[in-house]
Parts: sequence; C-alpha cells; structure tokens
Amino acid sequence: MRQPLKLAIGGLGAIGMAVAHKVDSGGLPGIDLVAVAARDQSKAQAKLAGLRNRTMLVPLGQLADHADIVLECVPARHFAEIAEPTVARGRILMPLSVGQLLTHMHLVETAKATGARILVPTGALLGLDAVRAVAEGKVESVRITTRKPPRGLAGAPHLVKNAISVEGLTAPLKVFEGNAREAIIGFPANVNVAVALSLAGIGPDRTMIEIWADPGVDRNVHTIEVRSDSSDLTMTIANIPSIENPATGKVTALSAIAALRRLTASLVVGT
Repeated sequence: MRQPLKLAIGGLGAIGMAVAHKVDSGGLPGIDLVAVAARDQSKAQAKLAGLRNRTMLVPLGQLADHADIVLECVPARHFAEIAEPTVARGRILMPLSVGQLLTHMHLVETAKATGARILVPTGALLGLDAVRAVAEGKVESVRITTRKPPRGLAGAPHLVKNAISVEGLTAPLKVFEGNAREAIIGFPANVNVAVALSLAGIGPDRTMIEIWADPGVDRNVHTIEVRSDSSDLTMTIANIPSIENPATGKVTALSAIAALRRLTASLVVGT
C-alpha cells in the first residue's frame, strides 16, 4: 500500500481550518496533516487543541520541510514565504492566493527544475474544465462579471486608492472594469477567481472582468462568458460567503478538499 501523503497548511482561517478538520477526521484517506503555520501563534495553538491528532506548528517558510503537499491560504502578502521554499524543495504547492502567481511566474520554471508541481484548485469558480478544453482550440474572448455584497469588497486597495465608498449603497455600483492582471492588484483578496480563469484560458491580459458592489445580492456571484471556435460558454455561480471572511465563499474550502482528494483517488472525473 502507498504511504499517506503528508499535508501542511499555511493559514488557519476559514479555509485552512475547514481542510484541517476534514483531514484530521479521516475524511481524506491517504492524506495526513503533519504541520500548520499561522500568523497568531496563540490562536493557532488553541485551534490545534481541537484536533484529534497532534500537528506541528511551524513558521511559514518551514512547511515544506515536513510535507509532500503545502496548501497556501494566507493573506496575499505572505504568499512568497510559503511558495518559494515549497517549490524549491520539489513539493506540491496548492495555492489559493492564485493572483500572486502573476508576479511569481518564475516559480513555474523553478518547478520544472526541482520536480515540484503547482496545482491550483478551482476555488469559488466553475467551468474551469470547459475553459481549459476550449483553450486547446481558438478562444476569441473571456469575460467574468463579479457581484459581491458591498461588505465583501470593503477595504480593497483599489477602492481606497480611488476613494470609492461602498457603504450605504442602495443600487449596484460598478467599481472596476479591466483585465485580470489589473484587477488582482486592486482586489487581491476578492478576484483570485479571475486569475484562475485566466490561467486556465487565454491569460490575464486578455481575460476581462467587471466588479460590482451590489447591495441586492447576499452571495458572491460570478458569471463567465467565453466565445471560442468549439463552444460558447455562459456560466453563473452564486457562492454563499464565509461567516469568518465575507470576501471568500464557503465553496472555496470545499474546492481545496476536492483538489486534495484527487491526489489519492482511484477514480478521477473531469479534465
């Protein structure tokens, strides 16, 4: 029998803890949780006390020393602290701060040299299998429209820089229109979905996005429109926001769990 894959998790927020509990409970056969890292050590210790199995608490940069797979779910500014050593050591990096890959694309070349793999979960999006398939042919355009409750966008750098207020809105307000590369700079915690879409399809410069602060929605809604020589796609997903972090949908943690399950599954469905 194969030895279990060792998992380390960077970040113990809503996503990290959901994955930790799933693995700790035996819900992902063939995967063992061996190490975690978090910014607040005392809070992390308290959270780890609720797990059945002993798990090491280590610095961000040391996660790859203990694991085969490192799941990154920390604020974007800490991405490199996890990603760089993970790829350098030839491990599997599963990043949720997908937008940070655009400024760290050298990691792909490093992975080729070290044997590492960078596996991006679908996250809060849908249809990436279909987008990857049509991208093998000719794609004319890809557009994503994101609508979020205003509180899910509050504090985004683009809003702060341009003095855009989303408080007290009574009607939808378009706060951004541009490409995915520009969007992730202004909304690093909000539109990783757009970057994932762009990497699956025609790239961040040609993937266009609109972002709306919409007081009329209580979910994070993403609509994707793709035009290609093989299929025209229109897809919409309405994600329930996480209670702990309204900028993130509940399905994001489930997507990470599903991506981990694929690593050991005997049957894998999907492109």
